[in-house]
Amino acid sequence: MRHQGPGSKSIHDEESLGKVYDARIMKRLLKFATPYKKLILAAIVVLLLTSGADIFLPYLSKIGIDNYIIFNNRKLQFGEDSSQEKEIISKYSEFIYILNGPEYYVDAGKLEIQDSRKLEDEGILSTEKYYIIETDGMSREQSAKLENAVGKYPELFRYGPGLYAVSYDNLQQIPRTELLLIRNKDLKGVVKVGFVYLGVLLLNFILGFLHVYLTTYTGQKIMFDIRVNLFKHAQQLSLSYFSRNPIGRLVTRTTNDIEVLNEMFTSVLINLFKDVFLLIGIIVIMLVMNWQLALVCFAIVPLIVAVTLYFKIRVRDAFRVVRIKIARINATLAEYINGIRIIKIFVREAKNLNFFKVINEEHYQANLRQLFIQAVFSPIIQILSALGIAVIVWYGGGKVVQNIMSLGSLVAFLAFIEMFFRPIRDISEKYNIMQSSMASAERVFQFLDQDIEIKNSESAIRLDNIRGDIEFQGVWFAYESEDYVLKDVSFKIKPGQKIAFVGATGAGKSTIINLLSRFYEVQKGRILVDGYDIKDLDKFSLRSHIGVVLQDVFLFATTIEHNIRLNNEGFTPDELEQVARLVNANTFIDKLPDGYQEEIKEGGATLSMGQRQLLAFARALAYDPRILVLDEATSSIDTETEQLIQEALEHLMEGRTSIIIAHRLSTIQKADKIIVIHKGRIREAGTHQELLTQKGLYFNLYQLQYKDQFFSPEATVK
Repeated sequence: MRHQGPGSKSIHDEESLGKVYDARIMKRLLKFATPYKKLILAAIVVLLLTSGADIFLPYLSKIGIDNYIIFNNRKLQFGEDSSQEKEIISKYSEFIYILNGPEYYVDAGKLEIQDSRKLEDEGILSTEKYYIIETDGMSREQSAKLENAVGKYPELFRYGPGLYAVSYDNLQQIPRTELLLIRNKDLKGVVKVGFVYLGVLLLNFILGFLHVYLTTYTGQKIMFDIRVNLFKHAQQLSLSYFSRNPIGRLVTRTTNDIEVLNEMFTSVLINLFKDVFLLIGIIVIMLVMNWQLALVCFAIVPLIVAVTLYFKIRVRDAFRVVRIKIARINATLAEYINGIRIIKIFVREAKNLNFFKVINEEHYQANLRQLFIQAVFSPIIQILSALGIAVIVWYGGGKVVQNIMSLGSLVAFLAFIEMFFRPIRDISEKYNIMQSSMASAERVFQFLDQDIEIKNSESAIRLDNIRGDIEFQGVWFAYESEDYVLKDVSFKIKPGQKIAFVGATGAGKSTIINLLSRFYEVQKGRILVDGYDIKDLDKFSLRSHIGVVLQDVFLFATTIEHNIRLNNEGFTPDELEQVARLVNANTFIDKLPDGYQEEIKEGGATLSMGQRQLLAFARALAYDPRILVLDEATSSIDTETEQLIQEALEHLMEGRTSIIIAHRLSTIQKADKIIVIHKGRIREAGTHQELLTQKGLYFNLYQLQYKDQFFSPEATVK
């Protein structure tokens, strides 16, 4: 294990995470939405309009049923000296029709319930049902047809000034053609309501399109920003973090977890406003229409709240476990795919398959638990919704039978109660998505909360040019706790010198390079470049002056030109080819079908080890660094290729501070100084000749490497 910086936490510890407060996570998520508050506000306005249109549709149904589909006109019978006549006529003058004498016809659907019942109790409102036909404005042909109907069925009609009143208890006696004439006004009213209904639906379609577009666009922009932040943060983390954590789990942050967050922003966050607005509007309308019936319906809500709270913790835990298991699968797949060559060489396919089956089974079981909770939760909410509808049919139907409530109001109430429970069901489902998002969000923020161990100070110095003067002063360093890899290491490299480090594996040679590039911070001592402590330098400026060629060359899955250039737009094609020629990389590039535009497969799989190494040389030298580092850079190159680049290396290292780490002592014999490191300490230092003469560790290493050759130290040094 590597050293962990203060406050850092390995992703391996995720399963031990405690519960994170939803409000805190949501507050952090909303910070990403702040730049798009205008888009979110526009989406909310659209949702308000959509909610209003949704609520208006059932009310249109009520108007159509009560005003046009069924007869609501009732007969008022007043005595000649009735004291209530003036009061009733005054109160309902706009829909009371005067017939002959003291008889009136009133649209009972527009009477308040208490007035209707009062009039019935006092015997004023007749149970005899009549339908009013206004004759004013009728065409001559329509009037003739009506007169014909009146002549055929005089017992059904009563005549009043400017209208007819027909008893519709026996309307089946009237032929359909004449009935259509009688109900002509109603037919026009139904058509009018239908067109308005269609218009509202069309408006809903347009608003729905705007809503989907705005929410999706906003959600994608927010996800884009989160991914950029994740990637930016990942690049700022030290190498120690990546040595502690599987790459597959880190990839999960920017793929699976971000996708879950996208679903929350697009499907939940903004739509939640719609559900809330819809609920508020429905509650108000239901209370206005019939507050008693509305309260009966609302009695179901506490049960839904109780069920939701009961499942809350279980759903949250289930989603968290699923996210952890999918991250483990991704990490395992990434590791196995990267190591597929070793797996095949050591015939590990069967064992790896068995291990993958185990972690896949864990993911499967976690998903089953999550689905089981949802499978129980959703039907319970559906049953409670059905119970609310049953209450409406029982209670409201009884009121309609008693003539206390209109049929249109009951139908509207049924539609409203369905709409009332729909957002509640949606909120329940969205709550599940929210819990999944919280589980993903806490993992994303856990990654973003990882400390950036290597930070620039506020007054960091940026060096545009350096001489290449390097000095280590009493450097101590440990990757883990007090297990020091370097112990009191001190040396100085003058500008333009070629210094080589040798030693057994694990002696600390590569660690020196990592510390010089400030990939890790030293625990004790100082590292100076041109007299500046590297902790006081801008780390990006420092690294831009250091060209590093590693033993394990990493190539991007793109063109050869891109791999050499690495987006250095100031590097011309001629300069690119010149660098390739200097390291003799052109010997194989020119033979490729597309030359410098040849696409390289992932990891450079289509190139040999030597070819990849030559490209790494070209890439490092393309930036003309003042400090050149070769970390086992020629260990993977065959003898013929090594001979090709030796001359180029001597030329390229001229005038540069060069640091060479090598096991093959033949590559460092011309170095200005060779430093021998053993168990984290500098044991010897000198030229090739001086070290052989000392007959110390370097002499022993040289003998081991050339043990099959007959030589004497004096003979080898010329």
